[in-house]
Amino acid sequence: MSANADLLSRRLAAVPRGVATATPIFAGRAENAELWDVEGKRYVDFAGGIAVLNTGHRHPKVLQAVRDQLDAYTHTAFQVVGYEPYVALAERLNALAPFSGPAKTILFTTGAEAVENAVKLARAATGRSAVIAFTGGFHGRTMLTMAMTGKVAPYKRLFGPLPAEVYHAPFPVPQYGVSVEDSLRALEFLFRADVEPERVAAIIIEPVQGEGGFQPAPTELLLALRELCDRHGILLIADEIQAGFGRTGKMFGIEHSGVEPDLITVAKSLAGGFPLSGVIGRAAIMDAAEPGGLGGTYAGPPIACAAALAVLDVIAEERLLDRANVQGEHIKRRLLAMSQRNDLLPIASIRGPGAMIGFDIVRSRGGGEPDGAQAKALTVRALEKGLILLSCGVFGETIRLLAPLTTPDAILDEGLDILEASLAMVS
Repeated sequence: MSANADLLSRRLAAVPRGVATATPIFAGRAENAELWDVEGKRYVDFAGGIAVLNTGHRHPKVLQAVRDQLDAYTHTAFQVVGYEPYVALAERLNALAPFSGPAKTILFTTGAEAVENAVKLARAATGRSAVIAFTGGFHGRTMLTMAMTGKVAPYKRLFGPLPAEVYHAPFPVPQYGVSVEDSLRALEFLFRADVEPERVAAIIIEPVQGEGGFQPAPTELLLALRELCDRHGILLIADEIQAGFGRTGKMFGIEHSGVEPDLITVAKSLAGGFPLSGVIGRAAIMDAAEPGGLGGTYAGPPIACAAALAVLDVIAEERLLDRANVQGEHIKRRLLAMSQRNDLLPIASIRGPGAMIGFDIVRSRGGGEPDGAQAKALTVRALEKGLILLSCGVFGETIRLLAPLTTPDAILDEGLDILEASLAMVS
């Protein structure tokens, strides 16, 4: 089998640099929360394929569902010949929808597809065109979702001009000095300076920002957005692509607030590692598009639908919502102890609901100045010691922890021990 260095050389020659890879290793095999590279070195995986593996690598129930589907058929295109796994999954998701009244679901393959189609549905249902998103939010890399993403580098640089009628309001982050009041005041300024609310189809928000630094949306903000949307006839879209399917200790992150959205975008951990996304929404909104206006050749593929049905079974049977809360509290206790040690790299702002935990690397103990360079260096040291770790955040200062919810306690602590040891290696 090829070595990591050989594969990296081949990758650099064959694959454009625009798709970055966080680590220089290549996967050989994986199981639950562990991964072995092609050279046989073992790692504890705290990345989970960027929040895709809430049920772990290769969960046996998911694999069996995929094998069974492979033996039946692999593709028909739902627009040509329908299939039960698509319908059954839509029924399951509709029953889980965190809003009152009837729901409907449409399936796609990527998170960006889900977000774009949520905007299409909002525009069809309201007859309006504008969309408001938030700074720090990440919604995808297609042209529309790139415009909606609230971060320039690396997502927007060199790719303009961007689609029109996408506006941003500041997301409230205490360590950046932005309050809920600041965000709401900025929305009012936006309505007076740039776009009247009667032209806004939707406001989209992540209940917990992902790439933006694992920043939870305050309940106060979500309540205010719901009232504002109701007052002006705007639809509220919850982007649950990273926060959904148990990661926060609820099936959907927005459930912590009690706020009911109109549309929900889902992907990532929905199908346990298989490409699948969707939009769940109020039935009347979902039916606003004409037949043929939505879909895609691979949208809602049978194998991924079968995997997703198994994922939902695993979440229920293994009580992963409860597990997320237990895991998250344990992680926070360990991080708090680390933050109080003077011999470790200074960390601050430990945060996040359930097991969607993030913390910041800062320049001085007790301070708040972000240190993105040290955060990146930490991920490198952790990898050398056997832990796959990701950074994020507006300044690259945030370390995000995304261990599978199925991670055994011993392996979870092993990963946290490696994290602690890596924090001690300060240059």
